[in-house]
Amino acid sequence: MKQSFIAGKMTEQQQLWDDVDRYVESQLIPHDDVLASIAEHNRQAELPPIEVTDLQGQFLQLLVRMSGSQRILELGTLGGYSTIWMARALPEGGKIVTLELDEYYARTAAANFAYAGVSEQIDLRVGAALEQLQQLEQEGAEPFDFIFIDADKPNNPNYLQWALRLSHPGTIIVGDNVIRQGEVIDRHSSDPRVQGIRSFYELIRDEVRITATALQTVGEKGYDGFLIGIVN
Repeated sequence: MKQSFIAGKMTEQQQLWDDVDRYVESQLIPHDDVLASIAEHNRQAELPPIEVTDLQGQFLQLLVRMSGSQRILELGTLGGYSTIWMARALPEGGKIVTLELDEYYARTAAANFAYAGVSEQIDLRVGAALEQLQQLEQEGAEPFDFIFIDADKPNNPNYLQWALRLSHPGTIIVGDNVIRQGEVIDRHSSDPRVQGIRSFYELIRDEVRITATALQTVGEKGYDGFLIGIVN
């Protein structure tokens, strides 16, 4: 009976979060036929339903606009929904390098970029992110102004090290899914994603080159959060 009661309360709470998200979206995010079609395309392509919400996409877009970022690095493309939100904030000549491991996801994203008319602004690279990051360094890539880390969580500590190598003072680093339904406080967790996020926090805590904070969020994607930092 107790478990059933708790499950009922959680379902009720999630419904409230969903309803509030829909209300705020209706007030602040104008309907966009292109993004709606892309979201539907991703559903039909059976991509995991883990893309950013429209409110989160606009949040990323505002960060890019407020920072005046021209060069963006994204780790984890999936269907390219977040990529498109950020690409729309770029000034003329701006560029996003986005890294995706899965070839099917990358093909889906490429089709979405073409449909949204942002393909020219996006350099989509397919393969293991750590290998692609090394390749960028070998190419002598210019430092990035904005780095969005939203890939496999066990590698977040490695991604942070690379983000710092490919940044400059003033670069904004954003990490998604850093609360994980509150599981991040469980130091005994057997979930490698939770342990990856915990190591991510610990590295940032001890890293003098970055100042950061984290925000807990609730909404359509449940209970999670963002980490936002700036390279000193």
